[in-house]
Formats: sequence, structure tokens, C-alpha cells
Amino acid sequence: MPSWDPDSWVWGEALDLFDRAERLQRQFFRLQLRSGAPVWVPPVDVFEQGDALLVVVALPDVPPAQVEVVIDADGLLVRGERRLPEACRQARIRQMEMPYGLFERRIVLPGTFELVRRSIGNGCLVLNLRRSEGAAP
Repeated sequence: MPSWDPDSWVWGEALDLFDRAERLQRQFFRLQLRSGAPVWVPPVDVFEQGDALLVVVALPDVPPAQVEVVIDADGLLVRGERRLPEACRQARIRQMEMPYGLFERRIVLPGTFELVRRSIGNGCLVLNLRRSEGAAP
């Protein structure tokens, strides 16, 4: 009967957690091509409660003026640009894990919604949406 080695099990679990964290990091700021230009895709959380949706988009260091929000027949589109800080533009990059440049994220909505409120805080764009009058749930 083989013996169970708790040290091996702990290391195996730790390595599995590191592997999952690395995959999540790659997914968190993945790149895509849009109209021939590379864009990064910010992560999004969407919460639904009754006729309201709360959409939270992770956009660290992105000023409100750099963000466009559009609701159309295809859903919700959030796009803009995260610029490299001026002080870093002439610097040599030693390590870069957070994306800069154009970003774009399209979210399919469960019906027809309108934007009620928009705010940016703590590195996140927060959008409050309400189901449009007369729209079926």
C-alpha cells in the first residue's frame, strides 16, 4: 500500500494554484485584433437584479474622458484607451504585466437596456443600466 506524503500533496496543490492564477492573469488582460489594430479586453462583472443591471469593468488608471460607452442592437460596448504614463514613455521597460493602448469589450445584454448612471472609481468603470420601458424581460 503506497504511503501518503502530505508534503508532496501540499506542493502539488500549491503548483496547481499557481498554474490557475497564471492562466487567469493571461485571460484577465487578453489581446485581440479589432479592425487590424490590437486591443486588450478588460475583465467585466455583470450583476442582474430585477429590471436593473450593474456592469463593472476593470480599467485601472483610465480617466473617464478616455472611455466610450455605447448601447446598441448588439449589446453594450465599452472602448477607449489606457495611455502609458508620461514619465514612463522614455523609460526602458523591465517588466510590463498591465496592458496599455486601445481596449474594447462588448457585452451581450439580456434584453433592451438604457444607461442610467456611469461612474469610475477604484480602477473600475461602473455602469447602472435599466431595462427599457416596454422591453420584454
